[in-house]
Amino acid sequence: MSVHSDHQRDGYLNQAIRLAVQNVADGGGPFGAVVVTPDGTVYEGVNRVTRDHDPTAHAEVVAIRRAAAAIRKFDLSGSVLYASCEPCPLCLSATLWARIGRVYFAADRHGAARAGFDDALFYEYFSGDRPELLPVEHNELAASDEPFEAWRNHTRRTAY
Repeated sequence: MSVHSDHQRDGYLNQAIRLAVQNVADGGGPFGAVVVTPDGTVYEGVNRVTRDHDPTAHAEVVAIRRAAAAIRKFDLSGSVLYASCEPCPLCLSATLWARIGRVYFAADRHGAARAGFDDALFYEYFSGDRPELLPVEHNELAASDEPFEAWRNHTRRTAY
């Protein structure tokens, strides 16, 4: 896993902050992120939720998408994510799926909440304290395992 010096870390965090501030000026949300791959290449992302009408287009997710597309791999092991703000549960999940090894962030979730970006309910949901926010129900069907059987039997699948 690539670990950067304090100077490099601060530089990438400042880059993410500058991206966020510019994104506000451009009409977007106040979030910026960079993914630095093991070879030192930097991929930027800004919040594009309102611009793209995409609730998943958070800065971290955009940066991850750009990095993965550029290197043509979905596994970003050894990469580091730098975010202008503490990643929300969506962004943390995307970071885990990308196998990014480390995350640094500048502002925290409490600062985001003071600006109107409060994701405390999501944290409560995932901790099990607020299941009513999104009822999720298991409905097993006879065909439920067919996609997994197809996967197990597909000889040219790409494992992940």
